[in-house]
Amino acid sequence: MVQKAKILLVDDRPENLLALEAILSALDQTLVRAASGEEALKALLTDDFAVILLDVQMPGMDGFETASHIKRRERTRDIPIIFLTAINHGPHHTFRGYAAGAVDYISKPFDPWVLRAKVSVFVDLYMKNCQLKEQAALLRLQLEAGTAEPALGGALISELSARLASVEEQAEALTKQLDSSDDSGAAATAAHLERKLAGLRRALEALRPGSA
Repeated sequence: MVQKAKILLVDDRPENLLALEAILSALDQTLVRAASGEEALKALLTDDFAVILLDVQMPGMDGFETASHIKRRERTRDIPIIFLTAINHGPHHTFRGYAAGAVDYISKPFDPWVLRAKVSVFVDLYMKNCQLKEQAALLRLQLEAGTAEPALGGALISELSARLASVEEQAEALTKQLDSSDDSGAAATAAHLERKLAGLRRALEALRPGSA
């Protein structure tokens, strides 16, 4: 059974963490606080996260350095990172964020709806990926035990296909919304979503009868 997804919020200012929690509480997921890059890396050692919201300007280890460590670890390199910053230093600063591995780079004050929508899509992708992995493991066990029922397997695949289609529609709607708002991170966000969706499609195909 897939549990709630965990979202990591990293900011050295408690009031900013409180604001993020208020914005994201409607998603009904598990929000985990980290007051520094070091705390974030420690949390990532033991827990799996659907997405990371990472402040750029922090004392000690800043957001860029923290992201670099995250992307170097095999366990965490594929977790999407959304950079949040109160200072806009122009295109070069934004490019540095994407170069560090971020899927998006948002300057404060940001639109709460846009942030919540982006996080929601990443959470949905994470949850669907977990569901696919669980179903794949279950079907493999049944096949090994000789108890797999083709009709049941087909029903599970059809259900997962429908869920994946709904996520694809949501991702497409979000991409269109970002394009219309001239969001500079739309391209990076869309590219990350497409990579994740492609991975889910491959996992789903692997469950189909006759797959190698």
